[in-house]
Amino acid sequence: MRYLPLTPSDRQAMLAAVDAATIDDLFADVPESARLSGPVAGLPMHASELAVERHMSRLASKNLSAGEAPFFLGCGAYRHHVPASVDHIIQRGEFLTAYTPYQPEIAQGTLQVMFEFQTQVARLLGTDVANASMYDGSTACWEAIGMARRITKRAKAVLSGGLHPHYVSVAKTMAKYTGDTLVTATPELTAEPDTAKLLDLIDDDTSCVVVQYPDILGRIGDLSDLAAACQAKKALLVAVVTEPVALGAIKSPGEMGADIVVGEGQSIGVGLQFGGPYVGLFGCKDKYVRQMPGRLCGETVDAEGKRGFVLTLSTREQHIRREKATSNICTSSVLCALAWSIHMTLLGEKGLRQLAAINHAGASTAADRLAKVPGVELVTPTFFNEFTLKLPKEARPVVRELADKGILAGVSLGRLYPGADALANGLVVAVTETTTAEDVETLAAALEEVLA
Repeated sequence: MRYLPLTPSDRQAMLAAVDAATIDDLFADVPESARLSGPVAGLPMHASELAVERHMSRLASKNLSAGEAPFFLGCGAYRHHVPASVDHIIQRGEFLTAYTPYQPEIAQGTLQVMFEFQTQVARLLGTDVANASMYDGSTACWEAIGMARRITKRAKAVLSGGLHPHYVSVAKTMAKYTGDTLVTATPELTAEPDTAKLLDLIDDDTSCVVVQYPDILGRIGDLSDLAAACQAKKALLVAVVTEPVALGAIKSPGEMGADIVVGEGQSIGVGLQFGGPYVGLFGCKDKYVRQMPGRLCGETVDAEGKRGFVLTLSTREQHIRREKATSNICTSSVLCALAWSIHMTLLGEKGLRQLAAINHAGASTAADRLAKVPGVELVTPTFFNEFTLKLPKEARPVVRELADKGILAGVSLGRLYPGADALANGLVVAVTETTTAEDVETLAAALEEVLA
């Protein structure tokens, strides 16, 4: 049956209670000039469900789907295979809950997965503790900067040039209202990350240094010296991971001394989904747990001594005194976190490491092949599944021409950094387990043709 909670008699009774004859009477205070006199111009009239489906299908067919073409896009959103079992399991009744699981007695399934999600994230990031997820990687990054300000009582954050420019943009937007000073830079087309330059920027006013790992160009740096330098100045090191599959192959930021590790979890269990919704990961050292934004799920026992799960720590102003709140972030991405945790559980440690190895091997093969295209230079000799090429001409029109040929060749740095002439020829290419040898050869042949 359709969900129609009110009957006509219910509506009449409600109108009578407020002394209104019709629903239109409820809008008597709205000036006539502000009311619609007819259909909204430009919008079609109502249509049948079948007609709407056909219309939307025609519109959707104009898109080039990730699964319909050789796909090499990355830079923070990656195409990985998500097992069909993930979608099936997240629909089980144990995980059906209200918007927020405030009532633990009816949300044990969701709460238990949130608890296990936190454990998985903490182990993956190498941190002592993790929260029950955040909106996405970019907002998690900003929350880490805000958290560093609260802990250090300083307001200058040093952002690596290798940090995703969209993450930098979010931080700049928020910093307008918090008074934080952000020291930013543009990446350089070099083989090594900008770690050495960051060391020189840390001073007694620095709240944190934010570095991406691997960075926007795919470069992987050792964070140990940077963590030690931050510690010496009583600043925090914030590491950002946009491709969590990489941590199945390389050392975690927490192991190298990062105080806060945040990231985008989309690669695991969550599809590309036209850019969202995604799921933010957030972990930190145990001593900072009460300054961590979002919420944590904890394990307890009920009145009968049975194991149970509850929301243990919620640091939003909705739950506690406003002046004590660490953040006003409203919720966590529970459904995406559920999918993430289920996919991670299905993989297990062995499966994650195997998946990471497949990604790296495929990317290495692709990098070797594309570097053989006349005029193309491999900028990043050390990488996981994403690397940067320098083309002999501006990359943006090349990407456009290849897209017209049905090949999604990668992300041009000119798109991410408009106006940065030194980066205009840069092309970031991502390779995952979904990329075939035929896809790589198709890209290489088309690239040779376009660059000729």
